Amino acid sequence: MKKILLIDDEKRMLELLELYLKPYLYICRKALGANEGLKYIKEEKFDIILMDVMMPEMDGWEVCKKIREYSDVPIIMVTAREQKEDIVKGLKLGADDYITKPFDEEELVARIDALL
Repeated sequence: MKKILLIDDEKRMLELLELYLKPYLYICRKALGANEGLKYIKEEKFDIILMDVMMPEMDGWEVCKKIREYSDVPIIMVTAREQKEDIVKGLKLGADDYITKPFDEEELVARIDALL
């Protein structure tokens, strides 16, 4: 089974993502916010990371940059920010894919599978 780190500042979104992914036999570790997510990345090995962009303590772009300093784990940005400039910025900072909220469960799983 593949291990996914979910990083978001909204507990409800973390629970929704886990609900979508469990039937596909993914093991989900939920991080409530950027700092908790970075802590888990240093302590555990993940196959892929799904994270929000808009978080209060540190945005997802900054988290992505920090992760890329020491890891090449696949990252998918899962965010409500849908402007072309935001998508390009995320990809240039090291994200492997970018999906906007609201998203389709099957599309999200297909994107995860493609990266894995």
